[in-house]
This record gives sequence, structure tokens and C-alpha cells, in this order.
Amino acid sequence: MDGAERRERMSFPKDFLWGGAIAANQCEGAYNEDGKGLDIEDVLPHGLKTPPTQEPTEDNLKLRGIDFYHRYKEDIKLFAEMGFKCFRLSIAWSRIFPNGDDKEPNEAGLKFYDDVFDECAKYGIQPLVTISHYETPLHLAREYNGWSNRKLIDFYLTYCETIFKRYKDKVKLWITFNEINSIIHAPFMSGAINTPTDQLTNQDLYQAIHHELVASAKAVKLCHELIPDAKIGCMILGVTVYPLTCKPEDVIAMMKTDRDTFLFSDVQARGYYPSYAKRVFEEKGVKLNITDEDKEALKNTVDFISFSYYSSSCISADPEAGEATKSNLTKNLKRNPYTKSSEWGWQIDPEGLRFTLNKLYDRYQKPLFIVENGLGANDVLVDGKDGKTVEDDYRIDYMRKHLLQVEEALKDGVDLMGYTSWGCIDLISCSTAEIKKRYGFIYVDLNSDGTGSMERYKKKSFEWYKNVIATNGEALA
Repeated sequence: MDGAERRERMSFPKDFLWGGAIAANQCEGAYNEDGKGLDIEDVLPHGLKTPPTQEPTEDNLKLRGIDFYHRYKEDIKLFAEMGFKCFRLSIAWSRIFPNGDDKEPNEAGLKFYDDVFDECAKYGIQPLVTISHYETPLHLAREYNGWSNRKLIDFYLTYCETIFKRYKDKVKLWITFNEINSIIHAPFMSGAINTPTDQLTNQDLYQAIHHELVASAKAVKLCHELIPDAKIGCMILGVTVYPLTCKPEDVIAMMKTDRDTFLFSDVQARGYYPSYAKRVFEEKGVKLNITDEDKEALKNTVDFISFSYYSSSCISADPEAGEATKSNLTKNLKRNPYTKSSEWGWQIDPEGLRFTLNKLYDRYQKPLFIVENGLGANDVLVDGKDGKTVEDDYRIDYMRKHLLQVEEALKDGVDLMGYTSWGCIDLISCSTAEIKKRYGFIYVDLNSDGTGSMERYKKKSFEWYKNVIATNGEALA
């Protein structure tokens, strides 16, 4: 196939935002520098595997991350070398308001992100900022029980107003909450709810969800007022499920599982609670405290819908049927017998990404953004002809197949703004707080015991992704 034929075949828009994604809590480190307060991740040394500690402990790799706080210039330069058009990152809430309820922001924290955004601008990279990415100030969890308390709406909006005003000329793309639906699966990490999970009532959980949804809608309104030329979206954890069999009971089980996700995007994209929510709340014994002001606020809908996608699973009405999947957040899901798995047991399903894109676009007719996708693997650093590298052909294969399905979705008519690969540089795992599950195009010399030089090395996938971006997807053919 010649170049002209490839261009005809490929469907990525000219302004497609290619890039990568990280989160402050998994990369920055410097957890106690320049006035930063503690956040919930600072007391989760083993991710979701163990309960939070009382104070930060030495075995928590996130306390030092990959030292992005001091190495951001070096890292952004590498992203620029790959040709990034967009860089998704989060602002650590506790760098700006150390306790979350402070009267005044921390100038040193604000200055740091000024510097990061200026560095992005130097290379023509557009920041996509997640306002809250599992980084709620710890004080808000312990003093207010996190998002179960309505007061967090105002604390969050004060934080939003501060960063919107500060960065209005530097950031034009925003996301209100990372994987907002994950609060169902991880109430402390996602919603800063300090109540032990086994004691948490559905009433308190869904009231917390409501507070987040109201806060998100009010942030949308505020962003539109303060930065009229910006776009602000929501983000959902992409829980893609199929019925385990064609039994009608399994299809209904899939419908119910879908609604656990869609409840969040429905409210943020449509501006009101969907009709099925009534039955969900009744069956769970939930009576939401929804004010008239809340209902009015929810009408402020998002400009786009972003999501994470790594794998798919199956669901069955029969809890004994099938083999359990090794998902890190969701429960009761089954392994798809027709797909292969990563070494972490995550099902590899490129067609599932096309399916998800179409499903979301058909439902909302709003622009979409894939803000997380990638393969976590136990990469091995080896000596290459140009120095140390990782021969990660498995990652290239994973991403190529997924991006080809993105192309198919574009041909289906899906309006897609961009694609930011998760963990574009190796970072600390969210669910397990380890480093050995690596996603990056750039290897970071850090071991799970904390040893390592922190040096950066380009993996084989670095040049591959660079070529994909340079050709706007033509190199996938």
C-alpha cells in the first residue's frame, strides 16, 4: 500500500490530540515539600490491598513517585520528542490547599504548576488537567468524612475557582473528576470516605456520589464563566462488559452493570438523574437529599466525555458461572473465554474499545476523549544498540491493535477528540502502589523496594509511538 492509499484508509482527524497521561499522586513525589499537605494516597502504601495507615510510611512508593516534581522538564522534553500534542496530568489538590479547607491557597504549589504548564507551552503541548485524581486532601477525609459531607462541594469549588483563575490562559481542557464512578468500588481512594467499607451504608455512599455530581456540574458552570474558550468534561472508569452467555438473564445482568457506570455519565451529560435511578435507589434503600438548587446546578452539562479503557469482562446472573476475572477495582466480573489476558490477568480486547466508543457516542452524541489506555507489564531493561532499553513488542502490539479499532470507531462516525496513553512514563501503580506493573514508553530505573537511579530510558515503543503521532496514525497500517 502506497502513502496515498494509507492516507485514504486512515481516519484520524488533522487536529487529533495524541499524547499521554499521568497523575500527580503516582508521579510527583515530594509529598511534603513546598507547603504540600497530606492527601489520601500518602497513607495508602499498598494501594487497595491494605487499609490506610495513620501517617505516611517509608514503604509507600508514592511519597517519592518517579520524582516528576524535580524532573518535569526532563520528562516533558521526552514527551515533546515523541511529538505529544496533549499531556494529561492532574493538579494535586493538597499542593494548592494543603488541608482542603484553607482560607488561602499555597503560592508555592500554584507556582509549580505554572512552571509545568509553561514547559508544556514551550513545546506546543496542550495540557489536559484533571482537577481531582484520587488526591483529596487527607484532612477532608478525616475531618469531614470526604464526599459524604456536603461541605466538600464548596471546598472543591474554591479550589476550582483558584486554579481556573490562575491558569485560564494556560489550560483550555479540564476534567472534573478522575473515574468518578470508581467511588462505588473504592470509596476511600475515590471519594475520601473515611468510614470502613464494611460499615458504609448505601445511603451515605450514594449521597456522596450526589455531592460529587453536583460539584462537577457547578465546576462546569464556573469554568464556562471564567474561561469561555475552555472545554470541560467528565471522566468515567470504562467498565466494558458482555453477557457471559446469550441467556436473557445474563443480558439483563449486563444492562444492570452498565447502569452502574451510566448513572454517572447520564447525569453529567444530560443534566438530570435517569429514570432507572429511581428503582436503583429504592432497591438499595437510598433516599437522596436533593435540593432544588442541586437540580438546577445539574443542568450544567459537560462539553465532552472522557474515559479509561484497558480491558473488558463478562457478567452472569449466576455467581457460580464462569471464571472470575482479575480486575483491580470491579467485582463479580467473569473472564471472557474468547480473549487473551495480560500477565496481570486483564483481558485484552481491542474490539471492546471500538464497542465502548460507539456505545458512548450513540448514547450521548457528545465528543469523546480516550484519556487512559495501555498495557501494564513487567518490563525488563536490556542493553540495546543505542544504550539501555526495553524490547516491549508486546506493548506495541497491544496499542497498535487498540488504535486500529479507534480508527474503526472514527469511521463509524464517532466524534473523538484525542487519545492519551496511560502511564506514558513508568509510574507507581494506583491499585497496588508498586512499580513493577509498567505502562510507559519511558523506563524509570526504580524498583519496588525503592532502590534505583531514577534514570530515564527510552523503550522500543517510544520510537514506535513517535512515528504513529508523526504520521497521524498512518504508521499503524
